[in-house]
Amino acid sequence: MTVEVFLGDAAGAVQDVKAQLVADGVPAALAAGDATLWGPDARAEAEIRLGWLTLPRTSRELLPEIVKLVERVRAEGLDHVVLAGMGGSSLAPEVICATEDVPLTVLDTTDPGQVRRALSDRLDHTIVVVSSKSGGTVETDSHRRIYEQAFRDAGIDPAERIVVVTDPGSPLEKAAAEAGYQVLLADPNVGGRYSALTAFGLVPSALAGADVERLLDDAAAVQGSLAQDEGNPGLELGALLGAMALAGKDKLILRDSLSDINGLPDWIEQLIAESTGKSGTGILPVVGAEAAEAQDQFVVNIGAEGDIRVEGPLGGQFLVWEYATAIAGRILGIDPFNQPNVAESKENTAKILQAAPEIGAPLLVDGPVEVYGELPGHPRNLADALTALLHAIPSEGYLAIMAYLDREAAFDAAALGSRDFERTAEAWAAADVATLRSLLDYRTTHAVTFGWGPRFLHSTGQYHKGGPQVGVFLQITGAVSDDVAVPGKPYTLGQLQLAQALGDIGALRSRNRPTLRLHLTDREAGVAHLLAVAEEL
Repeated sequence: MTVEVFLGDAAGAVQDVKAQLVADGVPAALAAGDATLWGPDARAEAEIRLGWLTLPRTSRELLPEIVKLVERVRAEGLDHVVLAGMGGSSLAPEVICATEDVPLTVLDTTDPGQVRRALSDRLDHTIVVVSSKSGGTVETDSHRRIYEQAFRDAGIDPAERIVVVTDPGSPLEKAAAEAGYQVLLADPNVGGRYSALTAFGLVPSALAGADVERLLDDAAAVQGSLAQDEGNPGLELGALLGAMALAGKDKLILRDSLSDINGLPDWIEQLIAESTGKSGTGILPVVGAEAAEAQDQFVVNIGAEGDIRVEGPLGGQFLVWEYATAIAGRILGIDPFNQPNVAESKENTAKILQAAPEIGAPLLVDGPVEVYGELPGHPRNLADALTALLHAIPSEGYLAIMAYLDREAAFDAAALGSRDFERTAEAWAAADVATLRSLLDYRTTHAVTFGWGPRFLHSTGQYHKGGPQVGVFLQITGAVSDDVAVPGKPYTLGQLQLAQALGDIGALRSRNRPTLRLHLTDREAGVAHLLAVAEEL
């Protein structure tokens, strides 16, 4: 099977943009790895970021080493695979494993509860994949340190349980070699969000039980069409994304429909938001919405349903969406391979960790919810504050909800909610908080996104700061009752999580964007109160 793109009613709007791309020779040039397609300023970055184009072929070289690793791990009875990685290092394996229905524990969080739950799950049968291009990602470095200590405390040699995926010559490769960890190297000429078919996507997925050779086969089946002017799904999709954005439809509603693929919109969200959200422009993916409700929105379906849709197997979808994103970048006149604003929140976080954060007094307290921010109208309670925030969304703007809570508790409670499942109050509360998106979406025609922190910092976080400055932001943090120390560091996971939240909201406020932070002094009661108030708006 290959990938097909159906443009439906959008075909007319796309035709002129596609014709210009063909006239400029873009399809064949991109397939050949032409680094000049995005202008002189982007050329240096593009020259070291186009390796994803040939991954259906080059990644096959990894398969023998991956097969040996899988055989060793299975022979040792290690059936609990934990992936420590952020952004592109975690989102693709998550989609691959969900689609193939094989278990993978993904740690892309600094929430102590989520990490503690992973640690308590069959440590004696756990293999940890530490994935990072450099090793400098603070979340992944923290996970590695925590698991190293946990293994030592259990009398287990970390070198027998930790596998590292990184770029050649990275600091992490050196540290892993010194520690005796097995290292598998990824293609250094591929950026993180384009790395689905590199070792970052293949190694943890294969360990979990996914058929990664078939994934490469499916990508190879579509690869040949990407140099063509006709019958090129990447060109069709890229022209669609770019043409819609140029026409003012820059909010992309991603819908799962009739498809065997699970969770692809989350991966697409990172790919497009981080690739295009810069220089005051970009395309904002919206996951979870059912329909376009405003003139700046359009819907693309994943699967065999809907007017505009993309059909085909997962490996081909990865390659087609990457190609399409690169095409959209050319249309919008931006570099689709850099992320110029991601470091800002990281730098703010580091500064906060070095000194006690100055939080200040809340604007108001409504039961178990402390409200921080500056809003017009002197809100008296939480309902007033939420209403003021919704009214602050500008024309063609959006609301972003950013929850620094326990994402896996939400997943476990919602997806595994059987009678014999231990439904803790905190798990149900976290499961419910994601419904806040639909509650607030019902009360506005503007796009509403939801992201788990700090996961979204490696995804839509770039768009929030580098894209069109029309966003309004609702951040949710929660009190930590059972923290986790980070060995060798002067902070805990709970302290890091709060510093990340404060660092990011500081970056948003520096752009004079409307922001509201809700701090739940009791997570269970706070979420219940927040949802009750939102339902009555």
